[in-house]
Amino acid sequence: MKLDDTYIDVAVALPVYKTFTYSAPDDFAPLVAVGKRVLVPFGQRRVTGYIFGKIRSGGQRQIKSVLDVLDEQPLFPSSMVPFFKWIADYYKYPIGEVVKNALPGGLVVRDYALVNVTADGHKALQKGQATPPAARILSMLPPEGCREKELRKKIDPDIPGALLHTMEARGWIERKWELAGGRTRSRQERVVRLSDSLPSADGLTHAGSRIVDMLKTGRTLSVKELKAVVPRAAALIKPLEKAGYLVIDSRRIWRDPFGEAITPDCALTLTGEQQHAVNAVCASLGNGYATFLLQGVTGSGKTEVYLQVAAEVLKTGRTVVVLVPEIALITQIERRFRARFGECVGVLHSGLSAGERYDQWSRIRQGKATIAIGARSAIFAPVEDPGVIIVDEEHDSSYKQEGKLRYNARDLAVVRARQHGCIALLGSATPSVQSFYNVTAKKFVELRLHKRIAQRPLPPVRIVDLRQNRDARGVRRFVSAELHQAIKQTLERGEQVLLFLNRRGYASFPVCAACGQPVRCKHCDISLTLHQQANAYRCHYCGYSRSATSSCEFCGSASIKHLGLGTEKLETAVASLFPGARIARMDRDTTRRKGSIIKLLKGLQKKTIDILVGTQMIAKGHDFPNITLVGIICADLSLSFPDFRAGERTFQLLAQVAGRAGRGDAPGQVILQTYNPEHFSIAAATQQDFDAFYQQEIGFRRALAYPPFSRMIQLKVSGRNPQKTETHVRLLGDVCRKEKAAAPAQYRGLEIMGPIEASLARIADRHRWQILIKGLSARELHRFVHRLLSKNPSLFYARSVQVVIDVDPVFMM
Repeated sequence: MKLDDTYIDVAVALPVYKTFTYSAPDDFAPLVAVGKRVLVPFGQRRVTGYIFGKIRSGGQRQIKSVLDVLDEQPLFPSSMVPFFKWIADYYKYPIGEVVKNALPGGLVVRDYALVNVTADGHKALQKGQATPPAARILSMLPPEGCREKELRKKIDPDIPGALLHTMEARGWIERKWELAGGRTRSRQERVVRLSDSLPSADGLTHAGSRIVDMLKTGRTLSVKELKAVVPRAAALIKPLEKAGYLVIDSRRIWRDPFGEAITPDCALTLTGEQQHAVNAVCASLGNGYATFLLQGVTGSGKTEVYLQVAAEVLKTGRTVVVLVPEIALITQIERRFRARFGECVGVLHSGLSAGERYDQWSRIRQGKATIAIGARSAIFAPVEDPGVIIVDEEHDSSYKQEGKLRYNARDLAVVRARQHGCIALLGSATPSVQSFYNVTAKKFVELRLHKRIAQRPLPPVRIVDLRQNRDARGVRRFVSAELHQAIKQTLERGEQVLLFLNRRGYASFPVCAACGQPVRCKHCDISLTLHQQANAYRCHYCGYSRSATSSCEFCGSASIKHLGLGTEKLETAVASLFPGARIARMDRDTTRRKGSIIKLLKGLQKKTIDILVGTQMIAKGHDFPNITLVGIICADLSLSFPDFRAGERTFQLLAQVAGRAGRGDAPGQVILQTYNPEHFSIAAATQQDFDAFYQQEIGFRRALAYPPFSRMIQLKVSGRNPQKTETHVRLLGDVCRKEKAAAPAQYRGLEIMGPIEASLARIADRHRWQILIKGLSARELHRFVHRLLSKNPSLFYARSVQVVIDVDPVFMM
């Protein structure tokens, strides 16, 4: 390190909570910029880091130097650094891992330890000098070696680190560090142009002359374009370059995730309510931060409001970010935006390949795409200066990430809008209780769309009490006479039917007819679901599968009763009732393949589908003009969840799916089947009356001090050994209570609940417990957990037990 080295602040892609100072030698100093990746030494390893800024001095200590700068251009703008820091602090997540989760996959480069057996290790094994655990490791290691992580997976996840260190010290094994990762790169293609000093064409072959003639237009052509005319062009261009006729170069090409072209459209004439909403939002553009909650009934034209607000933002030279809750909805809204704005639209979601996602990220970062559309991860779109961040269906729980970094994209949209001084526009027909409470608290501005476009009426909802159907057998138990008759009449009119059941598979509760035991997952405390098309029982939590011809594991009987209902059984039953109808199913099983969602949506649009059966995927934001009947098979499924938000989710789901009916010229109707017709969530959903639901629900929340009247952090503890896991979580619970008791005045608003076993006590062979910490003050709650984390790191980073901090948890099971 020299005195004139540049010092940089780097977040490393490892589970550490602070940034580190490195020096950039003279060779690298001109390449240093915020947002670029660097390869840095960290301990004995080399890892990827992200430059957060330059700093004046490295202090008096010895500063390590950067090993390499990995990017030509920054991956994210400097304006996102405060955003990443806020996320790391609020969600109690390592800062480098925050950036890693935000960026496209496949960009992280790091060292991996490759463990090999040495010659001395082979001798120790042959002479019986190794202890049984050490001998097992020596015998299991392959000749080419393997990574330490794979070794633990093969033998025992709890191999003591001290044992490996001892074996290494004795010379029985050795660790070799190798760089891996960084697989995702830009795609290049070879291009050809004429040389500036062209030699005589005498002696050229006919094919060579044709290539030279094609390039005389002055264009640079790709090898692919040349091959279309001269099939052997790829083999000829190298000799032609050596002879001085042409120059071979490369250029970046963009992987296209969109597929077919879209017919352009133009702005529609707005209703009075839509125009008022657009005017209110646009009046705030350029005046700093504001959050608007656009509450519009289903079919009221919220998307057109988004489009016209986006058009006004683009005129100011700023960018637009649009979030939708699920990949299934991206196709529809992306097509609407592309039809209006053309090629300036980019998409970001997990359904893209790593290369496609990297290309879309690069287009947005370079300003080639000024509108970024995607699911929750699009909140990290690398736009320099957003003017509006739109969150469609803001109530949807899909905005909450459940793995790794457990963020809520809706909440981050508001945070990012505040940091950039721009507009956050949240839209929904059924707003979340939290967002509407923020309206009443004057934190958000409310905008209402009370009427559907073209004065179309909301569909009437008819309730069918399934308690009257208990004696029915077969299909009639879940397809009532009223629903059957309505389907028949709808099909006779040439209209389409949507049947909603929020449970996939064929039979959700297979039971042995001989001994009464359910067919259970061997890795989870849950019954398996029969998937008839796949001829298998499957676990929807860990993915475990077994043949549908399997016998009972308890008594050996082959007689299994397939109880319970799923979309697959419903599809089969409806096909038996209406053999001439064209029936399709839309759930996770039928939409796994790329393009499958578009195929289903086109089938509805072109009327090649008469009846669509589906899960909640069909309830969100889709516009099916020819669907005039919606049948809700069982409205009660989500009410039984052990979660204080169960009533809210039920109301939102039912009101949303009911809103799919009657969105075209023909009026619609909804038949809602339920065992709980008196429940206030179901009653409010039948009337599409959000205000009535909110007034009752907010009263319950206030009485029990649940959000939005409090904040929560959940500590989720899991491990493979049930005794170790229980001991660990009880120790963690004791520490929580001691910490609170040590400062009763400081933490008097906190309540510590648990530890208690999770509702699903075992998933994927991990035994699950939870502690819920509830507080009236977010600052007090976060200070408490930060103190727990800093004073007791060993409790949060044990090898055999995992502790996850879930801030503002959504899924309580």
